[in-house]
Amino acid sequence: MKKLQIHLLLMLVFCACSSDEQSVSTDTMSQPTLVNDNEPEDTDSDVDATTYADINFTNWKVTLPIDENNNGSPDEYQPSQLVNFGYQTLAPVMPYMYDDESDASLMFYTFPDISTSNSSFSRTELRELINPDSSSDNWTLLEGGEMVGRLKVTSVSENTQSSDDYHKVIVMQIHGVISPEDMSVHGFSSNNGPPLIKIYWKDGYVWSHKKSLIDEATSGDDLLETSNNTWADIKVNLGYVGNDAFDFRITASDAKIVVQLNTNTPHIYEDISLDKWPYQNYFKAGNYLTTTDADAFSYVKYYNLNVTH
Repeated sequence: MKKLQIHLLLMLVFCACSSDEQSVSTDTMSQPTLVNDNEPEDTDSDVDATTYADINFTNWKVTLPIDENNNGSPDEYQPSQLVNFGYQTLAPVMPYMYDDESDASLMFYTFPDISTSNSSFSRTELRELINPDSSSDNWTLLEGGEMVGRLKVTSVSENTQSSDDYHKVIVMQIHGVISPEDMSVHGFSSNNGPPLIKIYWKDGYVWSHKKSLIDEATSGDDLLETSNNTWADIKVNLGYVGNDAFDFRITASDAKIVVQLNTNTPHIYEDISLDKWPYQNYFKAGNYLTTTDADAFSYVKYYNLNVTH
């Protein structure tokens, strides 16, 4: 009888120990895994994609509202200086074109100072270069192209000199340029042509200005007259955005321009003026402030910008 009692006692002790061991094993298995080899590691490209605007500078140069080299023209920095985040290390560029990592945008800031020879206004603006090494290579409407961007006008100075509440800012353009061939034939001293399309921010509204012939019968070399006596703006209000971010698209093709704000119905230009447009073209995007008021300023953000041809 004593042997039976001892045997039963030993069995109880063994079962209790087994139960404790099982409890320890279960608790250990329930602990969270500190390292998961199956999860991808962060890479620099992942950080860049979420921290900085989606803009490839391979085919863009930037014009600034300053003249630090005292040559009488706005300072410019070429694609080779801007690519691979090079713009982040250029001291003269940093105050005017810089990253806002809080929302992965690129800020363009400008104020009235130095301007190009064909304008009275300053800008911090990108200029398309199909050939990164030359501004002489541009595109025709027949060749076509499209520019798409997401942007926001964050702040603009008040306008006390007109009926507008704020100063106007041009945020996108298709700009005309006289071809090298026409320069050679006519002996022009400048290749500057008129802007075919200007996209304005005016008191929160997005406007499109398109150049059209005053006299549609104009032809031949007279089409290369760049003054307002030949080409004048027709203006269309495309809608209200305020200081909110918006998407914009410009699509150019043979004798046709399509502009679209967000997912609104696109506005289509298709007329004899486009059919006769004698210039080559390039895209521009950024912050072009259209005032010389001494205390004026404007801030424009771009989240992405893409051009295709």
